[in-house]
Amino acid sequence: MSLEKQSTILIVDDNRVNLKIIGTIIKDLGTEVVYANSGQQAFDYVEKYLPDLILLDVIMPDIDGYEVCRQLKNDPQSMNIPVIFLTALTDQEDEQKGLEMGAVDFITKPFQHAIIKARVKTHLRLKQKTDLLESLALIDGLTDIANRRRFDELLASEWNRGIREKIELSLIMIDIDCFKKYNDNYGHTLGDDSLRSVAKALKKSIKRPADDVARYGGEEFVVILPDTGKSAAMDIAEKLRENVELLKIPHKYNECNDHVTISLGVQTVIPQNNMDVMSLLQTTDKCLYQAKESGRNQVNGVLALKKIQAEKTNKLVSEI
Repeated sequence: MSLEKQSTILIVDDNRVNLKIIGTIIKDLGTEVVYANSGQQAFDYVEKYLPDLILLDVIMPDIDGYEVCRQLKNDPQSMNIPVIFLTALTDQEDEQKGLEMGAVDFITKPFQHAIIKARVKTHLRLKQKTDLLESLALIDGLTDIANRRRFDELLASEWNRGIREKIELSLIMIDIDCFKKYNDNYGHTLGDDSLRSVAKALKKSIKRPADDVARYGGEEFVVILPDTGKSAAMDIAEKLRENVELLKIPHKYNECNDHVTISLGVQTVIPQNNMDVMSLLQTTDKCLYQAKESGRNQVNGVLALKKIQAEKTNKLVSEI
């Protein structure tokens, strides 16, 4: 019987025979099975790929399973991956220690094939349900795109990646032009419909898996573009603007058009340890403000991040 979606199971054991045996036992569950023969190899894999379940031996020469589990549970990136200990240790104290470390199960040798399969399947299904609930908590209920919480998580993650890999990170902030007048004159029901339509158009305009669009609040949206330079980000922003205008949603109270339009601010930076992610948000927001002040229904990305930082420095100096 296959699981509803393919999951990835990481088996960690320094004994290659055990790896093969366990892999054979669970191979027909419809999962992808990957292997690590040391604690360090397990860390290296988890850092890159985040498996759905880890089957972990306790006794290993480099880093024992308890320590591997402890480090995984102390890392926010991997703390929610369920860990099942597979071991020759049979004392209740050993099992208690493993469960207190954060493992979800403790299976002792000699292994019963049916028991391993049943427990693995159970924990994979629980993980899938947990992932679904967590994903729903990160989706905006009205527009069905990422919400502010999800955006904050993505931005923090991509900011840290930018620091590590020294790559550019671009941000686009978007505001629907004269949306209050739209709501006041057409009503909130049509207002909600227009928000959903704009969100759908924005989402369809984003092509790369790493890029994402979120509802930032009210009629504001934000697009995060990892590893994207300023020129490419400006092109994407212009495409977003065009695709919303092509919706032709009537809006005779719009000051710049007779249809729903958007204004966009764009900013790009290579994150550094001595920089604050809030500077990127503030600068992008100022670009958006300039786009609106300049007539709306346009893209603005001319404000440099260093200008904002200089303004902050001058303000601090003047206050001293």
